[in-house]
Amino acid sequence: MKPTKNRRKNISAPPASVTGKQRSDLTARSMKMAVLAAILAALAIICHRLDLIDYRVALPGLVLSAVCGVLAIISGAIGTWRAKQAKEPELAATLGGSTLALLIVVPLLATVLTGIGKPMIHDISTDLQNPPEFFAVPALRTTRDNSLDRSDPENLVNLQREHYPDLNTLFIDRPFEQVFDQAVALVKKRGWEIALVSPANGRIEATDTTLVMGFKDDVAIRIQIEGNQTRVDMRSVSRVGKGDLGVNAERIRSFLAELRQ
Repeated sequence: MKPTKNRRKNISAPPASVTGKQRSDLTARSMKMAVLAAILAALAIICHRLDLIDYRVALPGLVLSAVCGVLAIISGAIGTWRAKQAKEPELAATLGGSTLALLIVVPLLATVLTGIGKPMIHDISTDLQNPPEFFAVPALRTTRDNSLDRSDPENLVNLQREHYPDLNTLFIDRPFEQVFDQAVALVKKRGWEIALVSPANGRIEATDTTLVMGFKDDVAIRIQIEGNQTRVDMRSVSRVGKGDLGVNAERIRSFLAELRQ
């Protein structure tokens, strides 16, 4: 009877070569999906920066890239787990696809997470009653870009007050000329493309381009003398997109914090 039991046990157990092939297939599939994710992300970014596609096409391309990356991570994780169970010596070889996919998915996921809870607005100003105007920047914008009239959405002012109550006019106890020069120097330090510098009117206009996707956000800085202090107001507007994931508010917040120092 014992030989019979052993024979049945051998029949029911999958051959080692079969499980090994399954792990190999999962590893290969993971790498293919990861490479596809990398290609989709690269195409979306490069084509958008070269103005070959609209952001409405580039963003879905990044989403599709992230989906492929997640699938690659799942396939790679299963393959790695099976290899570990089988105590294979070349365990690191199963991690290639997952590692590549993580390099793509993590930054995209981090960007999405930073935008959670942020309002769907793209025009932020420290002065909500009399926002700094743009004089030179409109000539650099196209009809496809967001309007500068602050009419979208209708409750823009209330949304900003609710979500960014800390953004207010900055008053500095330094002379106007010093503050203005420091603001211009800070704009240059941040690598923004300057469109207007007018000490006589206390105005600075510039454009900040995001590192990866090349999105352009326009900035207006208004500097005035008010009593014994220098008053600084700032406005930051995204050219495209309904929401800005909080980028404009953070740009104003960090700029004014550094100027204050």
